[in-house]
Amino acid sequence: MSNTAVALVGFAGWFILLTLVLAIYRSSLVLGGRRAANAFATDGSDLPGLGARLTRARDNCFETLPLFAALALAAQLAGRLDVTDGLALWVLALRLAQSLVHIASTSVNAVLVRANLFFAQMLIYLWWVIRLFGAGA
Repeated sequence: MSNTAVALVGFAGWFILLTLVLAIYRSSLVLGGRRAANAFATDGSDLPGLGARLTRARDNCFETLPLFAALALAAQLAGRLDVTDGLALWVLALRLAQSLVHIASTSVNAVLVRANLFFAQMLIYLWWVIRLFGAGA
């Protein structure tokens, strides 16, 4: 399997794991009688601390997974995995780190670290777009 495929599966797996952890967290609130099953805000704004951070980390992962998947698919279809393979595992590592920082804290320093991790991913994606478009020229 190519690095791009490994990173794509890893990204999707990370999203699944965050979703399951969030489901377990919310289920524990319901089963503990602290929350009605139909009383959760979709953005996690009604959850204290960890619950809100976990929800946002999961949602942020969901928001960027299609971008990664689209670029990975484009590279595969164009026969240009050489464009994405070199940095694909870095994107996955940056995504994991961004999520973990998001879950750990919302302090100013944590937000700045998270923003830099996100920005690094966006720069890699932009580099891939430039290289994929440039490949046919």
